[in-house]
Amino acid sequence: MSSPRSFTVLSSLKWPAIAIGILAVGGAVVGYLVAGVEGMVSGLLGAAMWLVFLALTSLSIQLAINSTRNDPGSPLFFGIVLGSWVLKLVLFVVLAIWLRSQTWLDPTVFFVTVIIAVVGSLVFDVIAFQRARTPYVGDVELPASAPEDTAPDAR
Repeated sequence: MSSPRSFTVLSSLKWPAIAIGILAVGGAVVGYLVAGVEGMVSGLLGAAMWLVFLALTSLSIQLAINSTRNDPGSPLFFGIVLGSWVLKLVLFVVLAIWLRSQTWLDPTVFFVTVIIAVVGSLVFDVIAFQRARTPYVGDVELPASAPEDTAPDAR
C-alpha cells in the first residue's frame, strides 16, 4: 500500500507551468500579429499574471500545510488560503485599474489571454480535485469481525 503524496509547490506547478509557457508563446505571437508590440506585451503579461496568481495559491497552500502540521480541517488552514485569495483579488483589481490607463497595453489581447488563463486554471483545479485522495472518515476503528447473528428464541 503506497502512502499519499504530499503537496509541494513545485509539483503543483509542473503541468500548469507548461500550459503557461504555451499560453505565453501563443499569446505573444497572436498578440504581435493582431496588435504589434503592444499585443505581444499584452499576451505575455496575461500569461505572467496567471503564473503569479497560481504560484501565490500554491505557496499559500504550502504555508497553510506547514502552519497547521498537515491538518487541512484547521481554521488556520482555511484562514491562510482564504487570505491569499483575498490578496489575489485585491492585487487583480489594483492591476486592472492601473493597466486600464496604460498606452503600451492592448486591452483586447490582454483580456482574451486572461480569460484563457482563467479557464486553464479551472481545468487544472478540476483535475487536481478529481485526483485528490481524501479519506471519508478518520480515526475510526472498524470491528475485526461481525458478531454472529443469533435467532431469537422461538416460544
